[in-house]
Amino acid sequence: MSTPNRGLFITFEGLDGSGKTTQLKHLAAALEADGHRVVTLRQPGGTALGDRIRAILLDSRSESDLGGIAPEAEMALMFADRAQSLRQVILPALAEGAIVLCDRYTDSSEAYQGAGRGLGSERILEMHRAVCNNVQPELTILLLPPLAASLKRARRRNDRHVQQAGTDENRFEREGDEFYTRVYEQYREIARRDQRRVSVFDEEGSIAAIHERILEVVRQRLASTAGGVEASGVPSPLAE
Repeated sequence: MSTPNRGLFITFEGLDGSGKTTQLKHLAAALEADGHRVVTLRQPGGTALGDRIRAILLDSRSESDLGGIAPEAEMALMFADRAQSLRQVILPALAEGAIVLCDRYTDSSEAYQGAGRGLGSERILEMHRAVCNNVQPELTILLLPPLAASLKRARRRNDRHVQQAGTDENRFEREGDEFYTRVYEQYREIARRDQRRVSVFDEEGSIAAIHERILEVVRQRLASTAGGVEASGVPSPLAE
């Protein structure tokens, strides 16, 4: 798997209910209006294989139908999905000069499986190096509004989804407050550790106001990565 030298890889992170999916869609529309080619996807999902993996990982019925999913199996499935999306979608799009916006990436695994499930960050990062060739985004938009508000929105949204579509992606939302506190704090730690890559948005502003702030950050990053190479000379996306 080669590392492309063009395009821009941006990930969106945060708890469900943080607004990241909405903000990704707004950013995609704004960048397309600016004349950029934009490719969007979500993880897990985004490929035929990924959609099957997503159905297993997020459906609450997996706990009863499969007898539960071991934390290590959950981690492995997440990375199987990620490897497929890199090979099939992300790397080809970047090689063609597209801006790729991905709803979740390895930071999610470090937060949810590493901290939430107790597997530890190093195991997640080792898996990322082995399975994903350590391909990293140039920019991560981390949305971290107050924890309680995010969880309330996520659970309310999933209830609506069940009623409207008949599918349940509530497996993670059923976890308790202690689980989500660990996830939330690990996201904070990731942001402290990689301040150059991660841009944190932790205020409870309007959708429009947060979008404008995100768009400003992204446009600045685009200006500094003209030609797919960062000002420091590091090829894009980073493989640190």
